[in-house]
Amino acid sequence: MARVKRGVAARRHKKRFLREAKGFRGHRRNLIRSARETLEKGWNYAYRDRRKRKGVFRRLWIVRINAAARENGLSYSRFINGLSNAGVALDRKVLADIAIADKDGFTRLAQIAKENASALQ
Repeated sequence: MARVKRGVAARRHKKRFLREAKGFRGHRRNLIRSARETLEKGWNYAYRDRRKRKGVFRRLWIVRINAAARENGLSYSRFINGLSNAGVALDRKVLADIAIADKDGFTRLAQIAKENASALQ
C-alpha cells in the first residue's frame, strides 16, 4: 500500500481551528490544542445556552407581568388565572410587552382578570 503524506490535509484542518480562534488571548490563539479545546468548550456553551435562553426570557416576562399586575392590585397568579378564565389567549411575551408599552391596555386586562378571577385562597 502506498504511503500517505497528510501535510496539506492536516494543515488545512489545523488552520480552520486557528482561523476560528481569532481574537482569543495568549496560547489559545496560537496553539492548535489550546485553540481547539477552547473552541469546543465555547461551542458547547453556545449550544447549551441557546436552549437556556428560552427560560431566561420567560422568567423576565413573568417578572415584568408581575410588577405591572401588582400596580393594578393583583398578584401574578391571580392575573394569569383571571385572564385564562376570561378566555384571553395572550402569551407572556405579549403581556410583558403590553405591560411596558401600553399601561392603559394592561390596566384594562387587569380589570378583566379581576372580574373573572376564581376564589384563590
